[in-house]
Amino acid sequence: MLATIAAVLFLIALIFELVGISISVLTANVLVTAGLLCLALSLAGVGGRAPRSLRR
Repeated sequence: MLATIAAVLFLIALIFELVGISISVLTANVLVTAGLLCLALSLAGVGGRAPRSLRR
């Protein structure tokens, strides 16, 4: 889930960079930083799905 959020943030950052806009404190650099944070948390295993129980 966090990896998907990171991809969306990177896409928005790319659009901001290509168009050359920034909204108050929401710039392309802020979005890239937020995307990298989400990606790092995803790789660390935070926000993943709950493990399945081992029922037989």
